[in-house]
Amino acid sequence: MPDTGQYDDQGDVPLAGYAVLAAVFTASAGTYAVLARRRGVRLPQELPAWDVVLLGTATYKASRLLTRDKITSFLRAPFTRRTDDGEASEVVDEPRGDGLRRAVGDLLSCPFCTSAWAAGALVCSYAAAPRLTRLVCGGLGALTVADWLQYAWTWTQQNAES
Repeated sequence: MPDTGQYDDQGDVPLAGYAVLAAVFTASAGTYAVLARRRGVRLPQELPAWDVVLLGTATYKASRLLTRDKITSFLRAPFTRRTDDGEASEVVDEPRGDGLRRAVGDLLSCPFCTSAWAAGALVCSYAAAPRLTRLVCGGLGALTVADWLQYAWTWTQQNAES
């Protein structure tokens, strides 16, 4: 067994918790693959560039909703604590606890970390039900565009006042 006690200077990185999360992610993907194969789900012959953009935009928005939105705070609350208000309706959380609780807190407070999970779920959904997934991704993509338009409007108002 490798010595992981000194992975970082503080010695508080929950490596075992990360390993559990990685195992859950891998087991979920494997379970999906087995079940999809048994049910006759056929993988798409190709993945059009537009679908990659749509999946990417939806992944971005889903990860922001899960990790930063005020309304989803109840999901993060057992594993994180709010430390600040972000831009617009977003909040900033930091992980709390140790071990697996801390690892989940790290995941739920990091949009970059959560995006891998969101992308995995959306890609699995795309393989099983591409039309439905495109619709869901289109909705999340529309939210992303709306967010950017809100930021642009705010920026133009601030510049008009100065």
